[in-house]
Amino acid sequence: MSKRNVTIIPPETFENIELGAPKDKAAGIPAVVSAMKHIREEMGLISGIKVLNKMNQKGGFDCPGCAWPDPDDHRSRLGEYCENGAKAIAEEDTDKLLKPDFFSNNSVEDLSKLSDFNIGKAGRITQPMYLKEGSSYYTAIEWDDAFKLITDKLKDTHPDEAVFYTSGRTSNEAAFMYQLFVRQYGTNNLPDCSNMCHESSGSGLSATVGIGKGSVTLDDLHCADLIVVMGQNPGTNHPRMLSALQKCKQNGGSIVSVNPIPEAGNKKFIDPQSIRDVFKGGTQLEDLFLQVKINGDVALLKAAMLLVLEHEEKYPGSVFDKEFIEKQTENFDDYISDLKKHDFSELQAKCGIEKDKIEAFAKLLIEKKNVIICWAMGLTQHKNGVGNVQEIVNILLAKGSIGKKGAGTCPVRGHSNVQGDRTMGIWEKPQDAFLDKLDSTFGIKSPRSHGYDVVDAIKAMRDGKVKVFIGMGGNFISATPDSELTGKAMQNCDLTVHVSTKLNRSHLVTGKEALILPCLSRIEVDKQKSGEQFVSVENSMGVVSMSKGTFKPKSSELMSESAIVAGMGKAMFGNTPVNWEEMANNYDVVRDKIEAVIPGFDNYNKRVRIPEGFYLPNGARDRKFTTDNGKAKFTINEVPNNTVKEGNLIMMTIRTHDQYNTTIYGMDDRYRGVYNERRVVLMNEEDMTNKGLSKLDVVHLKSHFDGEVRIAKNFKVVPYPITKGCVGTYFPETNVLVPINSVAEKSNTPASKFVEVSIEKA
Repeated sequence: MSKRNVTIIPPETFENIELGAPKDKAAGIPAVVSAMKHIREEMGLISGIKVLNKMNQKGGFDCPGCAWPDPDDHRSRLGEYCENGAKAIAEEDTDKLLKPDFFSNNSVEDLSKLSDFNIGKAGRITQPMYLKEGSSYYTAIEWDDAFKLITDKLKDTHPDEAVFYTSGRTSNEAAFMYQLFVRQYGTNNLPDCSNMCHESSGSGLSATVGIGKGSVTLDDLHCADLIVVMGQNPGTNHPRMLSALQKCKQNGGSIVSVNPIPEAGNKKFIDPQSIRDVFKGGTQLEDLFLQVKINGDVALLKAAMLLVLEHEEKYPGSVFDKEFIEKQTENFDDYISDLKKHDFSELQAKCGIEKDKIEAFAKLLIEKKNVIICWAMGLTQHKNGVGNVQEIVNILLAKGSIGKKGAGTCPVRGHSNVQGDRTMGIWEKPQDAFLDKLDSTFGIKSPRSHGYDVVDAIKAMRDGKVKVFIGMGGNFISATPDSELTGKAMQNCDLTVHVSTKLNRSHLVTGKEALILPCLSRIEVDKQKSGEQFVSVENSMGVVSMSKGTFKPKSSELMSESAIVAGMGKAMFGNTPVNWEEMANNYDVVRDKIEAVIPGFDNYNKRVRIPEGFYLPNGARDRKFTTDNGKAKFTINEVPNNTVKEGNLIMMTIRTHDQYNTTIYGMDDRYRGVYNERRVVLMNEEDMTNKGLSKLDVVHLKSHFDGEVRIAKNFKVVPYPITKGCVGTYFPETNVLVPINSVAEKSNTPASKFVEVSIEKA
C-alpha cells in the first residue's frame, strides 16, 4: 500500500506582513488585552474569566503552559497567570468542537495542506478516531475497539519495535502508569520532549553536581545578588519569571542577560496587576546586556573568568570560596590551569562582545557574592550543549554559589510537567535501582537495555525498525528536527497512536493505520469510579503540587490520560500482576505506588494535598553532591569552533510571542514587532547589505551539514538588531533545516540553535 500523499512541511504561504519597532518592555496592559482577546475568541469572555480564576488556585488546576513555580502566596490571590498561560487555556479548551462529520468531510491530505496555525485552530477532538489502512478519512471508533486494535498490534510486534513518546504536559500519575505499561510490555523505548530541550542540562548537571535538576528555589531568585539569564527569552517563554526578576531588582540585585537578540522581557517588566507599576512604566530589569554571537557563551564565560582569576590572584580569597572548593569539589587546579591557556583577545573575538562589557560582567562576578545563572534552549541545543552547562557550573563552584541562599543553578524548563515526567521514570536510559524497585513493587521484569531517545527513534523509524508509535501528548512531527525525514519515517510505521486534545499535524502524517485518542484537559473534571480525581505535577524547582479540573468536559467521550493508559494496560495484560483497573478507579492508589518506587515521595497522598505542595529532595541544594565520590566536579570544556563557510550565516530557531512549543496561538510576534507573518528571517542590516537584500525581500534558506543540503523556501527578510553573522527564524517552519545528525555530544539533543545556512534571493 502506498503512503498517503500528505503535506509534511507546513505550506509556503504569505500573509500581509506588517513590521513595527521592537518593544523595550514586556507585559503591562497590552498583555492583558492580548490574553482577553484570545479568551474571548475561543471560550467567550465570561466563561474564560471563570476558568482563569481557577488557574493555579487552591482546589483548581495547574497551568498547562510552562513549568515556572508559583509564589508562596499565590493561593490567596487571583490572577496568578500570565498572558501566554491564558492563551494556552483558551487554545486547549476552545468551544470549537471536532465531531465525526468534520473528519468525514475532510481528508487527511486536504487537512495537511493547512498551516500548523489553521490545523490547531480547527478545535477539540471529541471522540476516538480511527484512520484505516488505505483510507484518507478518519472515522469514529469505540474506546474498547481502539484498545483492542492497539494491543493486537503490540502483541504482534517485538517490544523493541515499538516507540512510546511523552510530551511534558502529562501528569505524574499518567506518566508513571505509562512507563510502567511500557516496561511491563518489555522495552525502554521512551523518548520524550526533554530529549529535544534540556537533556543537555540533565547530562551536564548530573555529571558535575549529581542531580539533573536546578538547585534553586523561587525565593533564591528574589534574594540573589546577581542573576545571569543566558540563552533565554522569559518574556515570551516563561512570563511569570519576570515577577521574580523584578523582586530581585527591588531587593537590590543585579541582572545580566546574554543573548544574540535583545528581548523585551529581559529589558523592562510592567506588572499588569500593579496599578503603580503600570503608571510608573515598569521596572528596568537588565543592568548589562551581552549580545553574544550564537554559541559564543563558553568563550564569554572563560573571558570573564580570566579577569576574575586575575583579581583573585591579586587579592587571594576575595572571589573564590577556597574552603568550599577544597572540601567539596575536585579538579579545580586542572580547571584553572586550562583557563590560563586561553588568550583573552581570542576569546573576546569568538564571543563577539566588546572588552569593556566583558570587564563589566567580570566586575559583577567579582563583587556579587550570591549568584544564580539561568539558562534555556539557547545553551542546550548546540553540539557542545553539555559543555555550555558545565562551564556555568564551573563559575558557580568557584564562587561557592551553590547550595546556599540566593545562589545556584537554574535551568528553566519548558512544558508544565516535563521535569515531573522524568522523575516518574519517563527515560530511555533508566537506572537499575529504579527498575529493581519497579519490579519488586509490581512483580514484573523490566528490560535493562537502553531504548531510543527522540533522534534515535526517528532514525529507527526511517530504517523500518519501528512498527508502532504511541504518543502521549505533543506534536511529534512538528516538534522534531529534519521535518521531511521525520515525516517520512513516521509513515513507515504500521500503526501510530496519539493521545491528544486538539488536532495537529502528527494526526495527519501517520503510519498505515492511525488512532487519535482524545483526553481530558487540565481544566476538566476527571471522574472515576471512586469519585472526582486530581493529578499532580512537578515544577521547574522540584515542587510537587496537585491539579484538579473543575469544569464540565467538552465531550462525554473524553477519557483522562491515566484512564487511557489503564485501558491499554488492562486490554494488554489483564489485571495481573499489575492491577490497572484499581489504579484507574482511584489515583490515590497510583500515588501509593509512586511512593513505594521513587525516593522523596514519602506520605505522597497526604503531602500533595497541602495547597503549596512539597519539595523533592535535591542534593545540590543542600551541598550533598550525589556524584561517585560525593564531590562536585570542575570540568574542562573546549571553546567551540563556530566558523562557517565564508558568506554563510548561523541560524537559530526561536518562538514568536503568539506561540508555545508547536502550538501557534496567533500570527503576531508583538515584542519583536513582526505582525501577521511567520515565514520571516531576522537579519542584521549589515549582513543584508552585504548580500544585496532589502527589507521584505523573499529568500530561500539552505542549511549545510556534512555535505548535505536542506532547503526552506520563501521567507521574508526582516531587518533586526541580531548579532552580525547570525539569523533567527521561527520553528516549526525551519525545523526542516535542522539535520538529524547535528546533535549535542553526550545528550544527543538536536542542535537547533546552530544551523549553518546560506541565503539566496528568490
